[in-house]
Amino acid sequence: MDMLLDILSWALLAGGSFFIIVGNIGLVRMPDLFTRMHAASLVDTLGAGLFIAALMIQGGLTLISVKLLMMLVFVFFASPTASYALANAALSQGVKPEALKTADGEKGGESSNP
Repeated sequence: MDMLLDILSWALLAGGSFFIIVGNIGLVRMPDLFTRMHAASLVDTLGAGLFIAALMIQGGLTLISVKLLMMLVFVFFASPTASYALANAALSQGVKPEALKTADGEKGGESSNP
């Protein structure tokens, strides 16, 4: 039984690592602030969720698992909320998404805002 739990937790850790790496590649490859933030927030939430789930499996049914579950709930609510707040602040400061720049007739390609 312990071997099965170890295999399951390692699979979750590997999946979380994969999603974190894909998110980091997305941060480099995406053209503007909004698509980068979208890639980072979705993948970060999923990667952290898989990591915490693997730690909960390793912790067993203890107080540690309850604390990890509370962390998981916090991450699932805080990460999308923070990315929404950042995107909203960027829009209110006049940063346009890349698709709107090309639709408005502005020069496409790399944006001037990181």
